[in-house]
Amino acid sequence: MNKICICGAGTMGSGIAQACASAGFSTILYDLNEEVLERAKQKINNDLDKLVEKGRLQADQKENMLSNIRFTNSIADCIADLVIEAIIEKMEAKIGLFGELSKINTEQTLFASNTSSLSINAIAKHIPGPQRFAGLHFFNPAPVMKLVEVVKGEATSDASIIALVEFTRKLGKQPVVCKDSPGFIVNRVARPFYIESLRIAEEGIADYATIDQILESRGFKMGPFKLMDLIGNDVNYAVSCSVYEQLNRPERLKPSYLQEEKVRLGQLGKKTKKGYYDY
Repeated sequence: MNKICICGAGTMGSGIAQACASAGFSTILYDLNEEVLERAKQKINNDLDKLVEKGRLQADQKENMLSNIRFTNSIADCIADLVIEAIIEKMEAKIGLFGELSKINTEQTLFASNTSSLSINAIAKHIPGPQRFAGLHFFNPAPVMKLVEVVKGEATSDASIIALVEFTRKLGKQPVVCKDSPGFIVNRVARPFYIESLRIAEEGIADYATIDQILESRGFKMGPFKLMDLIGNDVNYAVSCSVYEQLNRPERLKPSYLQEEKVRLGQLGKKTKKGYYDY
């Protein structure tokens, strides 16, 4: 596996591309939106500059990493050994993209989705060669976070899983293989962390900063409200809704109206400069 294509140049897509390029892979980063591509290019450049400033990377290494990435807004360029989808969390959009990608790639190409919570089995039903499709769930920030969930669908072949595990290890990541289920492992376990924190705030028991401070003092690297602002309230709320629906709406996992309101008001967190905190 030498050439990797990432579709979607948002926060996760650009981060995955940076991780691939840093590991020496020939990397294609695709997005229809030129402005999104330009922002991704600038962010990757800035992130690598910071590593140079800290002495963790040489200037020539930085340039080599950047040269490994080809930025494109043409789907015709998305031909690779492995294609990773990292677009919006909408089933229809993902299915449509994989349909286009299947037409231009070979029968040897592996396909993966970085979905946080959508069903791998449901997506696979619409992909020719579902044995070559799996979930590959990175965490934000992708260049830094070690964990990657490798999600095996009902049709995913063992050979595909082995290849994806080997690939993630070459990125310096820690792959964990799991079967397809609502929220996989991390996002399912994390729902009560977010939802109960939101309920405490809704009930006026404590404010955002106090809840964050208490949990951080108990060993969490980041409190729930800071973390939701980092992830994006739109993304986090969508995952909560998806897991809630897939598990037949258990009351304990009912999404918060407080977070729904944040999404409705466009207060998505750091990326909009306002969420539970102002930035």
